[in-house]
Amino acid sequence: MPEVEPNAPTDADAVAQREIAAEQSFVDRVYTQLDSSTRNAQELAREGHERGQLGHEGGLVERDAMVFQAAKRIAQLDAAHEGLVFGRLDLRGDVDPEPRYIGRIGLRDENRDSLLIDWRAPAAAVFYQATAATPHDVVRRRVLRAAARTVIGVEDELLDPDADNAADLPIVGEGALMAQLSRARDRSMHSIVATIQAEQDQAIRAPSRGVVSISGGPGTGKTVVALHRAAYLLYTDRRRYESGGVLIVGPSGVFMRYIERVLPSLGETAVALRSLGEVVDGVRATRHDEPRVADVKGAARMAEVVRRAARQAVPGGPREFQIFYRDDVLRLDRQLLGRLRRQLLSQGKRNKQIPRVASTLIDALWRQVRSERGRERGKEEFTAEMLGNDVFVEFALRWWPPLEASQVMAWLRDADFLARVGDGVIDQQEQALLHKSWQHDGLSIEDIPLLDEARYALGDLPEKNAAEGDEYSDHVGGNIQELTTASDREFATGPGWRPPTNRIEDDPFAHVLIDEAQDLTPMQWRMVGRRGRTASWTIVGDPAQSSWPVAAEADEARAEALAGKEIHAFHLSTNYRNSSEIYAYAAAYAQRVGLDADLPTAVRSTGVDPVVHSGVGDIEAAVRAEVQRLAAEVGGTVGIVVPVSRRAEVNGWLASWPEFAEEARGAVNPGDVPSGEDRIVVLTGLDTKGLEFDGIVVVEPQEIEDESATGRATLYVVLTRATQLLSLVSM
Repeated sequence: MPEVEPNAPTDADAVAQREIAAEQSFVDRVYTQLDSSTRNAQELAREGHERGQLGHEGGLVERDAMVFQAAKRIAQLDAAHEGLVFGRLDLRGDVDPEPRYIGRIGLRDENRDSLLIDWRAPAAAVFYQATAATPHDVVRRRVLRAAARTVIGVEDELLDPDADNAADLPIVGEGALMAQLSRARDRSMHSIVATIQAEQDQAIRAPSRGVVSISGGPGTGKTVVALHRAAYLLYTDRRRYESGGVLIVGPSGVFMRYIERVLPSLGETAVALRSLGEVVDGVRATRHDEPRVADVKGAARMAEVVRRAARQAVPGGPREFQIFYRDDVLRLDRQLLGRLRRQLLSQGKRNKQIPRVASTLIDALWRQVRSERGRERGKEEFTAEMLGNDVFVEFALRWWPPLEASQVMAWLRDADFLARVGDGVIDQQEQALLHKSWQHDGLSIEDIPLLDEARYALGDLPEKNAAEGDEYSDHVGGNIQELTTASDREFATGPGWRPPTNRIEDDPFAHVLIDEAQDLTPMQWRMVGRRGRTASWTIVGDPAQSSWPVAAEADEARAEALAGKEIHAFHLSTNYRNSSEIYAYAAAYAQRVGLDADLPTAVRSTGVDPVVHSGVGDIEAAVRAEVQRLAAEVGGTVGIVVPVSRRAEVNGWLASWPEFAEEARGAVNPGDVPSGEDRIVVLTGLDTKGLEFDGIVVVEPQEIEDESATGRATLYVVLTRATQLLSLVSM
């Protein structure tokens, strides 16, 4: 029997290399066409600029339209470079003798014939929907793996072996999905456009109207399916979704950084990606409150507290007014001003009443004019004299100034003010927790919905109507002294803050996508709901992973946000992230602690069970040894997950370990976002929401479980973040 040299090429290797070379020839042709299309778009942009030099209005309009469309196309073409061609369909010969190639965008050749089919196009749907049981005329489905412009491998599935042309189609590889699942993770989520499975594709291509709800246990691909759905909607109804906007909301800045590359890689950039601390335009919060405080701020009853605060008399504002007019002394005392304030508020939101303030005060003063000298001149002259009186105008501006939501939030710092507006709504212990939390500078993530609530309670400032000639309104648009201290404004806004420039009517989007929806508090649902009143929605979540302790209250707020919209529910049942060994451990934990968990089937086995180190004497040394082991055994990212109280301590450990000096940059503090190159990162349990790592080291899991009312759900989330290796370390 002849000896076979180690690594000698086999017939299968020769077939694979021949198929790769053939696919490379086609991919080269596609990139040549892509470069040509890019040059054409750049030429269109230059032509547009030249038309703008014609010097007339029509030329400027043409310039703007041409440059805008060209810029969009250039951005789309640039984003598509990586892995541009990823799929091929070979159909039965009597259906289509030519292969169909699927890519991130659609391209036509120089004859305007289809060269590459956009993955969102109806003609590409069978790439995801065909199975061996229902092949949809597909004989062979091929996935092309590429690095830049080079094809490095192909993975085939033979779906219809009985087709007449099946024998002519070589079958290469072990299957695209399993190859993708074994890939090492880095600090960014990647598109799964080449490996979307049939149940995922149904959710992606669901009807555009109403609400698409995507549920499923850990690792089922809920997030990435939702992002592909956003790209699909933009493709199918671009005018609607680009003009109205697509808002994608995730749990944290770390998470948003993790997913930010997915949509551009699919050829889409017309979306707003915001964490829950960034939903309100112009405001960014990165710090979480401690769980007890977060539970109070997130409760639905806080809406009433903020509503009351927005209706209060301005702290530090005038409480009475007196002026001499002819033979009369006219007074506005505290009681009368209170009635006038309630009268104005009964007519609409506070800022909207600014045009009525002067006339309301003048009416109250005019009713007190009794003297003949005062009455004989009439109300018109009285009104003119009041509006021209600096003392009256200054009083009116101080009594009813235009208000920003941040000022109302600053008022809540005062314990007496908070007790007054919180009476009967939040108890004294809750008031104490809030008062203590608001002694910090800047806003927390949990404060952002309260700020938004105040925006809507106050309303936008009315647009000034120059034709009215209202002298009081002229003053409102000028230099107004705010009735808060410098420290109040520093607290309310934080360094570098600027008031939101958008108006309330600018908030709504055409589509709203919420990830990790099970974590939204009732107040966060109110905030997000305002952005989606006329929108279609995609909602992604798993109730067993919820960090909000009162599920019924959140469900009620969610129902209110989605009122009147048809729900299309999709459930994903296969865990593609975790090895079966890791997920068996996590599922057993969920069942042991009584979580009502959705337990998907994990399809991939590594043969490596999680490792548990308990009762260690030197926890730093034990954690260091486990991080060393995992970093050596996996090629991608390693997460060190810690209780909130240990974050700073473990960050210090990582920074002091010489072998991980480079990786220490990835330690995540509140508000920090690790860069794409960070391989080892320190996170809390909540930070890990939506993320995944090749390896996870869990430090003191019992402390993570004990740190909040939903700690068991948080620890369950942590245990499901690892794709390859899981280690738990405790003293």
